[in-house]
Amino acid sequence: MPADLTVQQLSFLVILAVAFGLFMTERIRNDIVALLIVLALYLTRVLSSSEALSGFGSEPAIVVASIFVLTGALHHTGLSDSVGRWIGRLAGRSYTRAIAVIMPSVSLLSAFTHHVTTTAMMLPVTLNLARERRIPASKLLMPLSFAASLGTTITIIGAPAFLVASAALQQAGRPGLDIFSIAPIGLSLSLVGLIFMLLVGRFLLPSRQGGEDPANLFRLDNYFTEVTIMPGSSLVGKTLAEVKADDHYHFTVAGWVHESHRLYPPFEEERLSAGDVLLVHTTPEDIVAFRQEHGVELRPVEQYLPEMLTARSAVEDLDERLVQAVVAPNSDLVGRTLAEIDFRRRYGPIVIGLWRQEGWMQQELAHTRLQEGDVLLLLGDGQSLARVARDRDFSILAPFHSEVRLRQKAPLAGAIMLATVFAAAFNLLTLEMASLAGAVAMVLTRCITGRQAYRAIDARIYVFIAGAIPLGAAMQKTGVAALLAGWLQNAIGGWDQMWILLALFAMVGMVTQLMSDAATTALFAPVAVALAKALGQAPEPYVVTVAMAAVTAFLTPIGHHGNLLVYGPGRYQFSDFVRVGTPLTILIALVVVWLATILWPG
Repeated sequence: MPADLTVQQLSFLVILAVAFGLFMTERIRNDIVALLIVLALYLTRVLSSSEALSGFGSEPAIVVASIFVLTGALHHTGLSDSVGRWIGRLAGRSYTRAIAVIMPSVSLLSAFTHHVTTTAMMLPVTLNLARERRIPASKLLMPLSFAASLGTTITIIGAPAFLVASAALQQAGRPGLDIFSIAPIGLSLSLVGLIFMLLVGRFLLPSRQGGEDPANLFRLDNYFTEVTIMPGSSLVGKTLAEVKADDHYHFTVAGWVHESHRLYPPFEEERLSAGDVLLVHTTPEDIVAFRQEHGVELRPVEQYLPEMLTARSAVEDLDERLVQAVVAPNSDLVGRTLAEIDFRRRYGPIVIGLWRQEGWMQQELAHTRLQEGDVLLLLGDGQSLARVARDRDFSILAPFHSEVRLRQKAPLAGAIMLATVFAAAFNLLTLEMASLAGAVAMVLTRCITGRQAYRAIDARIYVFIAGAIPLGAAMQKTGVAALLAGWLQNAIGGWDQMWILLALFAMVGMVTQLMSDAATTALFAPVAVALAKALGQAPEPYVVTVAMAAVTAFLTPIGHHGNLLVYGPGRYQFSDFVRVGTPLTILIALVVVWLATILWPG
């Protein structure tokens, strides 16, 4: 054991080395590694029980859980879809243009808001863009997260680290940083990050086409169903063109039944009447949304089983009562219609939709002849659905993946999100309380249901964060952090200023992987001031370098909370961030050190 290391310090360093090894190899799930860290820190008596478990109630954990709910509400109300279409129009169809649009816009947003909030707001937008443009999400989400962090370097309110740095300068008798003091560095870093991703990062980023969420493996689009216009509906008297222009519904009309007679296309100028039945091709979300909209109803539900869903509140769990059944090869149902089979009487569930890989369906559901491979969307109770599952006429019974889109709540959800950002940005509430209040407001206003809110939280990421937080606490408690800072001050005093600043950036960049940017800056800013005074130089380049390193060192996913938000949806591995983030961090260090000495000479 080295003479200057205590038992606790050595224990911590061993835990740290093993943890990083497991994170890098990913032989064990990262959330399980995080729990092992908590146990190891407690069993070695490096931390007490309460200290080791502090991460579960920490600011990052609370913020990330709340942000999942906030973004879930934006998704469920369809607001993120609307923003996505706007971003999509700007982004064009190429990967290059998508990056060129996303990264600068996110950087500018993050200059005045917390980068986690910005990342969370843009996450569903970027996922939609990736899906629509058939770009792997892993190619877009890491640039998104990095751009959000780089944007915080444009103003001192972008990240708490710069406020801490400004206070350290004032305590040393120097003027504090003005709000745009660091803007030349921040704007340059945002530009460097964009160029790096366009020229180099795109080849380092992973591309995992098979990395879909298992919940979406059986997701299909373009279902065929029937919708009845109910008496008193706001759609009565409107033309189909007017309904489509409203952008509230997303469907294509394949047939129209008016007073038991078929109308023939074109339909655009036909006016809707109460009792009209539209034969439509639509999305899974809109099939469920028809249930909660006043004035429209799925015709099969209206006709055959009103007692199952008599109250509008039942729409919350409608997606749990829907399954998809695939017509088996050589099934007796092939070539027969649902009316001929008398499906409801034979099996029990109601057929409310049908998906077919090829072909354009325009006959009423009851008169559509089934084909091998057709997917029937069924609504029924457990007993009737079990009867379908046992029947050999069906080869697969799978859940129906859809989400209610409460589009009338979209403006309210957007207002709550903006209020959350405003409260956090202007310190009306702390970040964790602002995000928590925003999440609660989303649930209370029914922008997202309680059940959906819990589902929106990625438990693996939450546990990952909660287990990583105690590492920083252990570093401070054991004195390892202070020891590293002292070694740095003694070791590099005789170097050239540029090399000293680069070494300082490297040290802080490593430590910030274990601690928050503010805590890391609070630890190293006083050391930076003392080092600059001992060398007879201005402290501003040293302190700003410390804060910049704490905010922009992209060496691991655990270094920044925004990275953890995109970790799961991007299907990333720990090593992906090391491979892409390391060269980018080196470029950032060079730009920071060069500009800091120019902005604050002497």
